[in-house]
Amino acid sequence: MIIAENLGKKFDNFTAVHDLDLHVPPGELLALLGPNGAGKTTTVRMLSSILRPTTGRATVNGYDVVRQAAQVRRSIGMLTEQPGLYLRMTGIEYLLFYGRLYGMSDDAIRERGLALFSRFDMADAHERRLGQYSKGMRQKVGLIRAMLHKPSVLLLDEPTSAMDPHSAKLVRDTIKEMRDDQRAIILCTHNLAEAESLADRIAIIKKGAIVAKGTTTELKQQLLGHPQMEVRVDQHLNGQVHDLELDKLVTIEAISENSIRYRTPTPEQTNPLLVRRLGERGLGIISLHEVSQSLEDVYLRVVAEESVDN
Repeated sequence: MIIAENLGKKFDNFTAVHDLDLHVPPGELLALLGPNGAGKTTTVRMLSSILRPTTGRATVNGYDVVRQAAQVRRSIGMLTEQPGLYLRMTGIEYLLFYGRLYGMSDDAIRERGLALFSRFDMADAHERRLGQYSKGMRQKVGLIRAMLHKPSVLLLDEPTSAMDPHSAKLVRDTIKEMRDDQRAIILCTHNLAEAESLADRIAIIKKGAIVAKGTTTELKQQLLGHPQMEVRVDQHLNGQVHDLELDKLVTIEAISENSIRYRTPTPEQTNPLLVRRLGERGLGIISLHEVSQSLEDVYLRVVAEESVDN
């Protein structure tokens, strides 16, 4: 659905995006993450035929973003962080205006629009002027507009940034349903927990280039190393760890009074051996578990590397 090859954009002497490759098939959500100014918005604008690429090529829903820009724009749903609503219109007037641009009949617009207003807990708001909406409600109207014509491709920039937790959950659930309905979705967000819960794959961009790409599990392995484990025992270790020669089994990360944190590429093999050695020293095992590592840990590692590079 979304294919970009060596995509790049240059503004005078500044390169905003360069040599970017993306492939998002139907039924997949790709989260595009990166610091402010990394190139996320420029990338989305090129994919939506708002900006003309300087180098490379891209197709969206089978249409070339340069040669078939009009078809691209008609076939996508796009939500920007600032949705640009016409505040003097009512909610339904706004949808009628946009739906007609997509060639939809007024009856179809009303049916689809009112269903989406209800879906997002705004069933009684469609006759009110958009200027009376809260910031979170306006963001939801922007998403309704993007979904109105049932596009096959969705480009979403911070879709829940202004919403309360209940509204944000409604939007996330809807995004999941759209992905499950075989739509291709790119999500730009700074909400890393949201990205981790929604995305099939993650792409991290910095300085206009993709520096890491894969599933959350793959990125954790790539950037954080082997799984991290922690074993807690029922006695003070009192330096007994050195006698156990555990460094021959695992990579020790940290030792506290009654716990050992370590990494191992083969926990199914090394964990039983470690437990056996601890037992031989009279140390009872209270717990042994994998230490949770989040997408935030991955992202912060990339940002830290960026800071070192600078």
